[in-house]
Amino acid sequence: MKVSTKGIYAIEAMVDLAIHSKDSVESIKNIAERRNLSEKYLEQIIGALRKAGLILSTRGAGGGYQLARGTDQITVLQILEAVENNLKPIECLYKETDCGIVCTKCATREFWSDLWDNIEVVATEVTLELLVKESEKVNETTEVEYYI
Repeated sequence: MKVSTKGIYAIEAMVDLAIHSKDSVESIKNIAERRNLSEKYLEQIIGALRKAGLILSTRGAGGGYQLARGTDQITVLQILEAVENNLKPIECLYKETDCGIVCTKCATREFWSDLWDNIEVVATEVTLELLVKESEKVNETTEVEYYI
């Protein structure tokens, strides 16, 4: 499984929205600045997340974006699936292939299938709420310490 920058940025944007749009909407510009991301690239990602029903948009002056549901109801797998074409580690797990090996006689296909199943379980168990808590914990412990 290879997660592209689109997937990585999507998770970052969702964490940022969860933290900064609790009672209001947030702009792409602010998210991009805080996360040091390209605004244009983030627009594409936000569009895919909105299309997947993970975020809501408000148009007009003072408009922006916010989560479509609670942080405990959005999983990492949902976020990744909204922006990535396919997450499975090998083609034969999601489409017919002509690799030259009959699937029923492939010695490694079961391994790849089990690997994907485990990744899917973890990505489903990890919610946006958990990532926000981890982000808060990391930000608390990154204080500068001075020693004399």
